[in-house]
Amino acid sequence: MKKTNTPSGMPPDPRLNGILASLPAEDYERLRPELELVEMPLGWTMSESGDHVNYLHFPTSGIVSLIYSLEDGSSSETALVGNEGLVGISIFMGGESMPTSTEVQSAGQAYRLSRKVMKREFALGGKLQHVALLFTQALIAQTSQTAVCNQHHALDQRVCRWLLMTLDRTDRDVVAVTQGAIGSLLGVRRESVTQVLGEFQKEHLIERGRGRITVLNRAKLEKRVCECYMAVRGEYERLLPNKRGSKTSKVPSKGA
Repeated sequence: MKKTNTPSGMPPDPRLNGILASLPAEDYERLRPELELVEMPLGWTMSESGDHVNYLHFPTSGIVSLIYSLEDGSSSETALVGNEGLVGISIFMGGESMPTSTEVQSAGQAYRLSRKVMKREFALGGKLQHVALLFTQALIAQTSQTAVCNQHHALDQRVCRWLLMTLDRTDRDVVAVTQGAIGSLLGVRRESVTQVLGEFQKEHLIERGRGRITVLNRAKLEKRVCECYMAVRGEYERLLPNKRGSKTSKVPSKGA
C-alpha cells in the first residue's frame, strides 16, 4: 500500500494509536520522522500467510482481522486489531512470517514503520519494545480465547462477542459489515448469522441495513455475551492500561 495522499486538512495524530501514545517524548520524536501515513481500504490484504513482512502498521482508525485459512478454502478470524495495537508482530518476534493473513475489516488509516527501524528500536531496549511485547501477550490471549469460544459457546454469544470487540475499536455504534462477512470471520454459514441477527433485531438490540449493523442497546449485548469477551477485554486493560485512542479501556454502555 502506497503512502496516502492526505486529503484537505491535517493528517491524523500518530498518537491516536495507543502504542505510539505510550512512548516517552524522546522516543516518539526519534520515531516520528520514520512513520508514513497510509490508507487501509476495506478488504485490503496487508499480508498473506507466510509472507515476509516488511512494515509494521500502527492503526489510528479502522480494524484489521487476522485470518487463518484452511486448504479447503474455509477460514475464520483468530483476532482483530484496532488503534490499541499494531499489525506485523513477526518483525520483532523473530519468526519472520505468520500462519495468518491480515485483512482490513473496517477501513481506516495507519502509520507504517519499516522492519529496519523497528529492529533498531528493539535493539535499544526501550519503551517501544516493552509495550510491543505487552501487546503481543494481549493478542495471544485474544487468539487463545477465540479458539475456546468457537469450540464451546453458542453462535449468538459469539456474534455478540464479535460485535462488542468491533465496537471497542471504533468511535461509532454502526458496524459496516455484511452478514456473509461475519459468517466468514466466524467460520459459519451466512444463513446462521442471518438468523441470529434477526433475533437480535426482534429484541431491539440492533438494527440491520444494507451492509451495516447499528447497535441500539450495547448494555443488553454485554449481558448476553459469553465470558470470553470480558476475559479478553480484562487482559487488554491489565496489560495496556490507559492507552490514548484505545476503546477497550473506556467503553460506555448505551441503554439498559
